[in-house]
Amino acid sequence: MQIEVKGRHMTISDEIREHVEKRFAKVGKQVSELATLEVELSQEQNPSNPDAFIAEVTLRVKGTTLRACDRSRDMAHSINLVADELAVQVKRHRDKRRKRRESRALAMAPPGMEQPDAAEGAQAYI
Repeated sequence: MQIEVKGRHMTISDEIREHVEKRFAKVGKQVSELATLEVELSQEQNPSNPDAFIAEVTLRVKGTTLRACDRSRDMAHSINLVADELAVQVKRHRDKRRKRRESRALAMAPPGMEQPDAAEGAQAYI
């Protein structure tokens, strides 16, 4: 997975960049190497808003774009929140694709062929 870190109204230090790469390594293991992850970090200048640090993430995988956004009082905490949220979305997306693939495989199978586990389980209860 290719990670691109951008900053809006702030500069991105090497420390923040390393933290982003570390937090999104879990997501990177679940998606293709061709996937692109854009992390946009920003800081609002409004002093009355305590949650001034914003982390927005866009993950482009094959045919789908997943987005997440979180804000908090600390940039590292915002990154952690958005990484957890994106991990849930990636897991849901992968499960959905796996179920579709399995259902298509069952639909494409010839009608006379049954799965051996289902046949054995049915005979055990008769």
